[in-house]
Amino acid sequence: MAKYFDVHPENPQQRTIGNVADRIRSGALIAYPTDSCFALGCLMGNREGINRIRSIRNLDDRHHFTLVCQNFAQLGQFVHIDKDVFRAIKAATPGSYTFILPATKEVPRQLPHPKKKTVGVRIPDHVVAQALLADLGEPLLSSTLLLPGEDEPMTQGWEIKDRLDHVVDAVVDSGDCGTEPTTVIDFSSGEAEIVRRGAGDTTRFE
Repeated sequence: MAKYFDVHPENPQQRTIGNVADRIRSGALIAYPTDSCFALGCLMGNREGINRIRSIRNLDDRHHFTLVCQNFAQLGQFVHIDKDVFRAIKAATPGSYTFILPATKEVPRQLPHPKKKTVGVRIPDHVVAQALLADLGEPLLSSTLLLPGEDEPMTQGWEIKDRLDHVVDAVVDSGDCGTEPTTVIDFSSGEAEIVRRGAGDTTRFE
């Protein structure tokens, strides 16, 4: 049964955030809010958690997982990024964008795309997600909480708790965070390619 955490959207209770972070460190898979929509998240070395995300979302091994990072210093450990691409990404973050880039050796082998050796990264503009990342001190491996056969992600924490009670370990709720997933920009070739149009404005990448 999933533990339910009600977190203040503007002033997250540090004790509650710490409790969630401790559970993640212990191997928990959580549902948590971001600046686009709810996401599933676990530590990037949590192989069981990764397999559970694949099972919940019915994903194959070609799916790009995302490393949700607190800041650029953290992001830079996990992807190769040149100066021009850095400037383009820096101008758009934090925000509702996921960027696909070549993975470094710091990324566990099972995460990068099997052929392209790329991984998604992003820095969210969301108070609760940032508080959780700050406490963890490392990225959250994440995937949009969009269930198979459904067109939109769930937006209510109580609904997620009700429907996924036996497949996630915790639900972090700080209110409605929308239904539109991130905009995905593939920079793996050095040029911006819009893979998915979502919550982030694509004008700067066109």
